Amino acid sequence: MIQTAHRLNSVQEYYFSKKLREVRQLVAEGKPIINMGIGSPDLAPDASVIQAMVQGMNDAKAHEYQSYQGLPELRQGMADFYTKQFGVTLNPNTEILPLMGSKEGIMHISLAFLNEGDEVLIPNPGYPTYASVTELVQAKAVYYDLTAATNWQPDFEALEQMDLSKVKLMWVSYPHMPTGANGTMALFEKLIAFGKKHQILIVNDNPYSFVLNHTPLSILQVKGAKEVALELNSLSKTYNMAGWRVGMILGKANLIEAVLKVKSNMDSGMFYGIQKGAVEALKLGNDWFRKQNEVYHKRRQLLFDLAEKLECTFDKNSVGMFVWAKLPEGISAETFIDKVLLDKHIFITPGSIFGSNGEGYIRFSLCVSEAKIQEAIDRF
Repeated sequence: MIQTAHRLNSVQEYYFSKKLREVRQLVAEGKPIINMGIGSPDLAPDASVIQAMVQGMNDAKAHEYQSYQGLPELRQGMADFYTKQFGVTLNPNTEILPLMGSKEGIMHISLAFLNEGDEVLIPNPGYPTYASVTELVQAKAVYYDLTAATNWQPDFEALEQMDLSKVKLMWVSYPHMPTGANGTMALFEKLIAFGKKHQILIVNDNPYSFVLNHTPLSILQVKGAKEVALELNSLSKTYNMAGWRVGMILGKANLIEAVLKVKSNMDSGMFYGIQKGAVEALKLGNDWFRKQNEVYHKRRQLLFDLAEKLECTFDKNSVGMFVWAKLPEGISAETFIDKVLLDKHIFITPGSIFGSNGEGYIRFSLCVSEAKIQEAIDRF
């Protein structure tokens, strides 16, 4: 009998991959499911973006293998975006690497910098892929607590009490997923100082900066950040291009070069037409974000109403694409959402999938129309 690799014993199938099969089965049975679980934008990219992709497909080199580093104009567009939005100057030739979605960047970074037995600081709660990829590359996940009491920010005193001798990398994500807690320059400065003190690579996963957020920040704004920090970003949520798979990694040239060594052995470049569309998206001005956020603001207000109907508490100042809500004391998140799925045919994400500190919380996605959110409210 063919045996799988031992590394698969340390990870499970991604929660949404498994749970959405159950949701699809209910839909196939005729159940009127409202999916509030996953942050997959239901709004379309700007028309100019789609037009640029279509036109690009007729270019002479559109269907050839593409550069592992992406089109020069795409890297330049990413550099211009960071200069305009964050005041961060990046060399488009050496400090930016386009990715097929920022999720692949988590794997590339881990392969580039982690050896077997290295330790990785992972937020609890946090994006489950940080831990699963850490285990896949045979490093060790070491969780650090985030709680409502500290506004979902790291407790640096507690971190300093830990044995950090084997820690090579630290994952952070601000605006935070799943809670929606925003980052601050003071937090980023502490993170950079922590990374320098202990020679730990700090990686900020930053795909939600422009969703319902009046103060978008980058960790690269901190003086000297490039010495110990990388940032991942994505066009998925910012420009409604989740299925296009366009992301980026940004940082010091030698760190980017290390990631490129991995990436160049794993794909043969991003499709040309998608790159041309991404170039156009990055040209869109702040009016694009304003219009997007008008839609999301109305949806969030309705989700606040739904959360209140479920007797949940939540932070109205959170940002990003989700509403993170605390259930009444003593209610299990997974038990609650399974009951709601079967009784009301509404899928909500249990906070427990993001770590033990997510137990007792649920997460609603804003990627649902106002009409559907109102229908969900009416079902209660």
